[in-house]
Amino acid sequence: MAVQFDLVSPERRLASVQASEVQIPGADGDLTAMEGHAPTITTLRPGILKAVSSEGTKSYIVTGGFAEISASGVSVLAERAVPVEEADSAMFDAMVAEAKAAAAIAEDKDAAEKMVADMLALRAATSH
Repeated sequence: MAVQFDLVSPERRLASVQASEVQIPGADGDLTAMEGHAPTITTLRPGILKAVSSEGTKSYIVTGGFAEISASGVSVLAERAVPVEEADSAMFDAMVAEAKAAAAIAEDKDAAEKMVADMLALRAATSH
């Protein structure tokens, strides 16, 4: 039992595989999509997205975007997505600095501070 999983960012297509489950960092909480899932569209928060397939588990850093889930597929359109193994400290430095700069001028201070906190948590989760 599998779903078609596709992950794309503006820069490239990162994945197109049959997955038994896809773990998604949703804005309203983490969720796992599997075959037969109810149709859902959710926004993403910064976090680690994981796809489990016959090839093993692949993990990706995502900073935002949308996920469309159906009974037979999961399509993720990420603002920025990078395989975890390609991430480095310089990338996280840039992402955190970008989030802090945006927070300094944001009208919605709570959302901006949450974005900074999510970026810092993402960095800690990947040990960078």
